[in-house]
Amino acid sequence: MAKPVCYSTKAFSTTGATAPLSAATIERREPTPTDVRIEILYCGVCHSDLHFARNEWGFTQYPAVPGHEIVGRITAVGGAVKKFKVGDTVGVGCLVDSCRTCPSCRAGMEQFCDLGLAGGTYGGTEKHLGTPTLGGYAQSIVVTEDFVLRLPANLDPAAAAPLLCAGITTYSPLRHWKVGPGQKVGIVGLGGLGHMGVKFAKAFGAHVVLFTTSPGKVADGQRLGADEVVISTDAAQMAAQAGSFDFILDAVSASHDINAYMNLLKRDGNLTLIGAPEKPLPVAAFPLLMRRRSLSGSLIGGLPETQEMLDFCGRHNITSDIEIIRMDQINEAYERMLKSDVKYRFVIDMKTLL
Repeated sequence: MAKPVCYSTKAFSTTGATAPLSAATIERREPTPTDVRIEILYCGVCHSDLHFARNEWGFTQYPAVPGHEIVGRITAVGGAVKKFKVGDTVGVGCLVDSCRTCPSCRAGMEQFCDLGLAGGTYGGTEKHLGTPTLGGYAQSIVVTEDFVLRLPANLDPAAAAPLLCAGITTYSPLRHWKVGPGQKVGIVGLGGLGHMGVKFAKAFGAHVVLFTTSPGKVADGQRLGADEVVISTDAAQMAAQAGSFDFILDAVSASHDINAYMNLLKRDGNLTLIGAPEKPLPVAAFPLLMRRRSLSGSLIGGLPETQEMLDFCGRHNITSDIEIIRMDQINEAYERMLKSDVKYRFVIDMKTLL
C-alpha cells in the first residue's frame, strides 16, 4: 500500500531528553477517506508530556512532539467521513488509534488495547507512515474520525482541553466504582488531576473530602466543591477519618504513604491509583485483609466513555481551572509544573505558535 501524501505544519518539538522544546516543522499525512484534519486551537499541558519529552519512561524517540489534550476546528474531511463536517469544534485525547479487534477495543475500552499504547497521540506508531506519532503542540493534526470527540458547544474550548486527559482520567474510575449519592469519597492531592476529581465526585452527588499536604489549598478545595478538606500531615485529622470512606481516588504522582489512606476505607472500600509515582509504593497486607479493602489502578478511558464524560461536562458546565500560556512559554511551564506552580492546568493558545 502506497504511503499517503504528506504536508508540512509548524510544531514545537524536542530533539533529546535534556534539550528544550523549540520551533520545528513536521510532516502529517493528508487525510485518508476516513480522516479529519484539525486546526489545533488549544492544547493542554499534562505531566505526561514532560515525562515523555525528557524520556523519563524510556521509550521516547526523537524528535518528539508532546500534547494529548487537543481542542480544535475541523478544516478538512475525507470522503467517507460520516460523523463530522468542516467547521466542527472537536477534541482529541490520548489515543489516535488502536487495533480495533482485541476484546478491550471491541468493548469500547481502547485504553486497554492488547497492543498497548501503540495508538498513542504521541510516542505511538503512525501506521500509515510507519513513524512515531507526533502530538498536539502543533498547528494541525490528522486523525481517523473514530478517535475524534465532539465538544459540547457551551464549554469554553480552552478550559475544556484538559478534559481530554485529566478529565477522563478522573471520571472513568469514579464511574467504574459507581460513585454517587450517599457515599463518602476522598480525593488525594489537589493538582491537575485532583481538582477534576473533586469536581466530578461532587457532581455525582457524593460527600467529597479532599486530602492535601498544603494548608494554603483548603479554601481552594472548598471552592472547587469539597465538603471537607483534611491536611494529610496532621495525624489527628487523619485519625478522625478512619474507616469511613467508600472510595478514595489517589491522584498523587510523588512517593507517599498509601497505607495511611487504606486505613481510611470502610469494609469493601476501594482505593484507586491514577497518579504514577516513579518508584513502587509499599503496601501493607493487614489494612487490606482486615476489612476486605481493595487497591486498584485506572488509565484514562475508551472513546465511548470519553464522549460520555464530555457530554456530562456539557450538562453540568464542568471544565478545568486553567492558566493560558504562549507556545514559547512551554519550557518555563514545565519547570513551574514540577514545582506545582499552576492552578491547575496549563493550556497553550496555539495561535501563538505562528
